[in-house]
Amino acid sequence: MALTPSTFILNPGDVAPDFNLPDPTGNIFSLNNFADSKALVIMFWSNHCPFVKLLKSHVSEFARESMKQEVSFIAINSNDIDKYPDDSPQKMAEDIENFNYPFAYLFDEDQSVAQAYKAACTPDFFVFDRNFKLRYMGQYDSARPGNGIDVTGNDLGRAIEAIL
Repeated sequence: MALTPSTFILNPGDVAPDFNLPDPTGNIFSLNNFADSKALVIMFWSNHCPFVKLLKSHVSEFARESMKQEVSFIAINSNDIDKYPDDSPQKMAEDIENFNYPFAYLFDEDQSVAQAYKAACTPDFFVFDRNFKLRYMGQYDSARPGNGIDVTGNDLGRAIEAIL
């Protein structure tokens, strides 16, 4: 997926760690905001990552289509903005607008949520069922910057279909 391998310490069936995180406008989100979802996709995301940049437009459309089936999406940015100023909440707001994200894009300033999920890189994908039990963790698809494989979302799509 990325240059840093995902660690994925959560096990299938583990319950999603809760959180209270702001979006760039200051609205606070937690798992309770998504209690009516048939499935929940949590993506650890960033603005600057070349692997995420490859997926931004596709994920935006993929999420929009999946939401029609009561699947919710959350993107969480846990990067240190001193090291990565392109990942600041202001830049996150620009990404939301530029890529027309239909999902909440949240800022994990102290990286505590990333640590709870054991997210090691961006993008990391976690899919939970309606009870917030982990059913999938893995890649969006096999596309990588420069590998010539088209972005499809096939792996994430199959995981969501299995839950639905």
